[in-house]
Amino acid sequence: MKLCIRPHDVGLSTADDLGRKIHDLGFDGVQLAVAKAIAGQDGEPDTMTEEVCKEIRAGFNAHGVEVPLLGAYFNPVHSNKDKVRAGAAKFADHLRKAPLFGAKFVASETGSYNDEPWTYNPRNQTEEGFEDVYSVFRPLADVAKEAGTYLTLEGAWGHCMYCPAQMERMVKALDNGNIRVTVDIFNYLYEKNYESRFDLLDECLDRFGDKIAVFHIKDFNVASDGTLVEVGMKDGIMGWDKMLPKIAERVPDALLVFEGMKDLPTSLRMFKELLQH
Repeated sequence: MKLCIRPHDVGLSTADDLGRKIHDLGFDGVQLAVAKAIAGQDGEPDTMTEEVCKEIRAGFNAHGVEVPLLGAYFNPVHSNKDKVRAGAAKFADHLRKAPLFGAKFVASETGSYNDEPWTYNPRNQTEEGFEDVYSVFRPLADVAKEAGTYLTLEGAWGHCMYCPAQMERMVKALDNGNIRVTVDIFNYLYEKNYESRFDLLDECLDRFGDKIAVFHIKDFNVASDGTLVEVGMKDGIMGWDKMLPKIAERVPDALLVFEGMKDLPTSLRMFKELLQH
């Protein structure tokens, strides 16, 4: 398993500068959202030339940092269909150009009928939500197949793929051999189910198996009003000490991506200590 981080959690800079900082922190690779991390780049098809892609890759690689995963998140059920078309076109371009970065995977979430932010809407948990998401990602699965890369989808309770069962249904509907899954346990949690997080991990492992490419690493606690808040590992209750052995046994090649983790240096040190046990 490789430890990765979103480079925009470190800053907005050149690939060389970010690569140096990420190496010094102790990570192996990145989940790269070009527009959020690389200064002066928007990640759009007309600016993501072969030269630019190779230059970005070289900047990270110069410090021993890999780019196994690209983020090209967009909302497939946004009410503005021009935005949906633009997001899908950008995603397709990332699928085709991922090998220039040394990447296999291009990731997105499954969106919400609340355009911004992507939060719970009753329509998300309907057949309409499933069909709308499917219609957008079906042609992108074909692009992934042609490019030899992997469309990698991530579910969340507030999104259209709101539970592991619904995500499994989408994966099976799309699957052409080039569909993979990002598992973010925290994303599936809300006030009424967080105590079932270990069962949720087991369910994801059973439903997705070797289609899991990525686990997002976060931690959380429960605020006084009952809401879930992200925290650093020393203050968290996720239970990575119980989760990591199962992940290592079932999906030993998964990428472990720190996503917005609080108190990063301490959290990384604690996480690495758990990995060694």
